[in-house]
Amino acid sequence: MEFRNRNLVLSLLLLLSLSVPPSLSFTAFSPVDNHLVNCGSAEDATVDNRRFVADGSSRRKSPFCHSDSSVSLRNDNALLDSPQLYDSARVFRRPSKYEFEIREKGTHMVRFHFYNLNSFRFDSIDAQFHVLIDGFVALSNFTSGNSMKPAIKEYLISINSDRLVIRFLPSGTSKFAFVNAIEVISAPKDLVPETAQFVDSQKVENFDGLKNQALEVVYRLNVGGPKVTPFNDTLWRTWLPDDEHLRSSFGSERLYFGGRIKYQTGGASREIGPDNVYKSARLIRSHNSSISNVNITWGFSVTKGYKYLVRMHFCDIASISLELLFFNVYVNGNLAYKDLDLSEVTGWMLSSPFYADFVVDQSDSDFLSVSVGPSNKSMAYAIDGILNGVEIMKLNNSMGSLDGSDCAGLVLGRWPQRGGGLLIPLIAAVLLVLSLSIVLRRRFTFGSQEPVAWSKLPVDVSEVSAKQGVVNVFRAQSVVFPTVFHVRGKQGWTGSKLNLLTRPSSSIHGENNPVGSSHKPLPPNRWLGFSTRRNCDRIAQQSLVRFRLPWF
Repeated sequence: MEFRNRNLVLSLLLLLSLSVPPSLSFTAFSPVDNHLVNCGSAEDATVDNRRFVADGSSRRKSPFCHSDSSVSLRNDNALLDSPQLYDSARVFRRPSKYEFEIREKGTHMVRFHFYNLNSFRFDSIDAQFHVLIDGFVALSNFTSGNSMKPAIKEYLISINSDRLVIRFLPSGTSKFAFVNAIEVISAPKDLVPETAQFVDSQKVENFDGLKNQALEVVYRLNVGGPKVTPFNDTLWRTWLPDDEHLRSSFGSERLYFGGRIKYQTGGASREIGPDNVYKSARLIRSHNSSISNVNITWGFSVTKGYKYLVRMHFCDIASISLELLFFNVYVNGNLAYKDLDLSEVTGWMLSSPFYADFVVDQSDSDFLSVSVGPSNKSMAYAIDGILNGVEIMKLNNSMGSLDGSDCAGLVLGRWPQRGGGLLIPLIAAVLLVLSLSIVLRRRFTFGSQEPVAWSKLPVDVSEVSAKQGVVNVFRAQSVVFPTVFHVRGKQGWTGSKLNLLTRPSSSIHGENNPVGSSHKPLPPNRWLGFSTRRNCDRIAQQSLVRFRLPWF
């Protein structure tokens, strides 16, 4: 009897396992780096089954926040339905930083949560500040405004070191910066590709190096469907309905699919897009022998002067058979994908997701559009176009910034004007006095010896600071001279604008090589692209290390 009961239980378990849809039996994504911080709180917070660790406990020092001038802020008028995550914030009155240990190098998702708090000590509406992520400018002169809704800023950053540093710097007339919560999460390997298709009115060609770019998520839409919350997304993302961005929908219809989404190895994964995104769509359907001559178009307001990554999600959940769906894809009115055949690109399988990445240059326009419509291969009495989801991500500019024209080094360089304006000139004066005393002592002691040769221009320049006076040491033979330079400018430096940015040649002195001619301007291409950000940030970091400013 016991043996028969055991067999019955095993049979029921087997039937139950076979009845579970494969879409529910997947392995959940588990990031190697998963730092979730409840800023300014003394208690951990649980949101969507995720535990955000408090950084304001009086019993232990925060392993993330490094600041001697920050305070914890509680919401004096918290709403009953507001998440626990927004009941507190960490406020910074001077430049401060968070440091996170990185165990897996590569792309990481970084999210900031900002929510206006009412407190008798600080009014978050008055805050204005910069945020730097690993040398990239993420936010410049950011303000939370008067909105009573949380502002969540999301970034994809490639990290190649064992630590990630995030800096908060008050700006302008503001006296403080703040943040409610921070997320630093390892991203799946396939989330950001190395190559996408660059699209403009002239051509479609490869755009390489995406993994090395910093990206800001500007829009993420569930086309034709409802809002998708972080609880229903394996990467804890939010997908908003597309109604607000729909520009032309005549002849289109919504569709919701109740079946199973068939994810395939090597194709789009749940980390690329969750089931709820691929189960809804807007489509163009031909109801008679003629093919509809209409497109569905979505429009987005963007910031001029940047390139954008456009990711479009497709899944044929409407066709009754393979090889019935052919359509064109347009970005900014330009043909990006001709005669897209979802049957072919998914390996001849319906309800299998596919996505395509395009890069567009928005140098002269603040409006970006995407469209789908019939192609020359479209068929009557069939589906002539479909779209399930769309994401718009901003790429950093040549200065390594996602918000403004200044690189991180220039942003950091402004702070001595406020917090340490007297420190650097004082150090310069002390070094000058010491140098002059050494020179005078040598002349007094070795008066009979040949005096030290002085040159009008420096021979070996160690470094130049950005937009702010920084003590620079120049060597002329055995004498060290401290000097202070104040450089103000909006753009990157060139040899013609700033003669101090020079490179010493192999020969320093000689009859045919007078002092001053031994310095050659750096070639202009050294200040384009990523080299601009690296040089600018290197200068700032060297300055910080040299003077060991207390707030860094």
